Amino acid sequence: MSSLTTPITCRNFYAGTWHDGSGDVIERKNPATGELAAIAPRSQAGDVDAAVQAAAEAFRTWRKTLPAERAGYLHRLAEECGRRVDDMAAAITREQGKPLNEARGEVRKFVTALHYYAEEATRVFGRTIPNDVGGFLSIVQKEPIGPVAGIAPWNYPIELIGWKLAGATAAGCTIVIKPSEYTPGCAQILSECVQAALPAGVVNFVYGDGGTGQALVSHPKITKVGFTGSAATGQQIMRSVSGITALSLELGGSCPMIVTAKADLAAAVKGATRRSFRNAGQICIAINRIYVEQPVYDEFVSELAAAADALVVADGIKDPDADVGSMTIDETFQRTLDHIADARKRGASVVAGGDRIDELAPGLFVRPTVVADTPDDALVMSEETFGPLVGVAPFTDLDDVIARANGVPGGLAAYVYTQDTRETFALASDLDFGNVAVNNVDAGIINAPYGGRREAGFGYEHGPEGLESYLQLKHIRLHHGAR
Repeated sequence: MSSLTTPITCRNFYAGTWHDGSGDVIERKNPATGELAAIAPRSQAGDVDAAVQAAAEAFRTWRKTLPAERAGYLHRLAEECGRRVDDMAAAITREQGKPLNEARGEVRKFVTALHYYAEEATRVFGRTIPNDVGGFLSIVQKEPIGPVAGIAPWNYPIELIGWKLAGATAAGCTIVIKPSEYTPGCAQILSECVQAALPAGVVNFVYGDGGTGQALVSHPKITKVGFTGSAATGQQIMRSVSGITALSLELGGSCPMIVTAKADLAAAVKGATRRSFRNAGQICIAINRIYVEQPVYDEFVSELAAAADALVVADGIKDPDADVGSMTIDETFQRTLDHIADARKRGASVVAGGDRIDELAPGLFVRPTVVADTPDDALVMSEETFGPLVGVAPFTDLDDVIARANGVPGGLAAYVYTQDTRETFALASDLDFGNVAVNNVDAGIINAPYGGRREAGFGYEHGPEGLESYLQLKHIRLHHGAR
């Protein structure tokens, strides 16, 4: 394993080798300790252009590489990354804050995605279409769209790079990735795996902040942008790209959970605890608000509060098995505290947690917090907190709670606990979300499409759809003369 104390020095990676940036540097500190974790270039437009040019040059040959060969390359990359799980995980924990064993799980899921899309590369099929006159045949084939840009967030800095990297390269595209400025070090380790496994220019990295991302998504040779992050940044990207650049945006939003009186209450509490507080609540599909049917409301609140209080919060390096690590950035740390204060002000009861953990200062640690009897206009019930906080409120009518769940900006994921068949299908049908998980909290799996609707964005990752989004269609109409 790499050193847990020495900062990682990051360099832009394109055309198969590393390059210094032309701007100043970004220093990333460990959010749990304040110690320096990584140093990365603040890349300028010229750096971005060099990376895109490398991707464009490599696309000329990569697009014609046989799918079986592309599959072999992706399997090889997965094997290289498999040997560096501990190194990437340690970098994730030092930069992002999640417990070390949770970070290891993230990297392993990334490796799984590489293997999955390696196999999907060989399953891209066209079709033939009969014409309405003799002597003609129409062929529809699928071709890679071109060099693409992948903009990745800090909450799952390796896994979410992987969804874009794997889908794009399996389709025959090349890619330029801009990792988050908060998590550059783990991407540097990934670039070392890429250098060992893939042809030069197929996968490239440029580090930097929002200005770097702006230069990348607006570059005229970028044919598609895949972005995961905040709604505000997604809207800015939509304004920045040229009118002919394809887009897929995964923007998160406020995710609800509905627990009816016919639910397995113990399972619902267990699921709510996991999906509300895992990764300190910093997940696009984290549960933000829970609506519980009145007959089981008090019992659910009591058990969820006890489960939240039992979670172990610690520095993820010192305690690799901790349930919750530090938060990642000051903005969401303060937002979480503000949402707790707002809930109190509006009359909600803090039944678990409720404040930062002073004994772990200067780290960004907040106790897992449950607020009960939370009005719908409280910030925690109407905005995405992106922290270890969940609001709970009662309901009495199924149609009313569906309207409340759908009435908040978002549309990525919703959760339901009920053992009643009628309730199951009513809720699954009427909840206006791209992913609905019933009696579980794993809303996304690698071989099924994952994407949002409404304010949560558009486009899909995971599944065959995560590869298809990097393809374009070509209609070839042949006049062969046969009758």
